[in-house]
Amino acid sequence: MRLRINGDTVEVPDTVATVSELVEYFELNNRVVMVELNENILDKQTHPEAKVADGDKLEIVQFVGGG
Repeated sequence: MRLRINGDTVEVPDTVATVSELVEYFELNNRVVMVELNENILDKQTHPEAKVADGDKLEIVQFVGGG
């Protein structure tokens, strides 16, 4: 499946079906991330039910601490 993530075309396995699985696929599940799916900002609680499909556009932002 092809997704547009942060402006880049990315190929992910078809087994990735939800935003939660996508975050886990990129090993970001232990980090604080904000996800926008097709111009809709998602609450983290909705990630397990939010389906991703070929051609979807996502923005994934992770917060980094530091000074």
